[in-house]
Amino acid sequence: MMMDPHPLTPDEVRRRRKRSVAIALVLAALVAIFYALTIAKLGPQVLNRPL
Repeated sequence: MMMDPHPLTPDEVRRRRKRSVAIALVLAALVAIFYALTIAKLGPQVLNRPL
């Protein structure tokens, strides 16, 4: 395993963590929007169909 030639400072680690959380929240919001749009486009009866 290679050693990192430039270890991150605590501030850089904190900013990277915040950025990762922000990206995860945006991704989750997009998934929720696409799900809601799909249900809206297909109509509410799509959930009452026989399997």
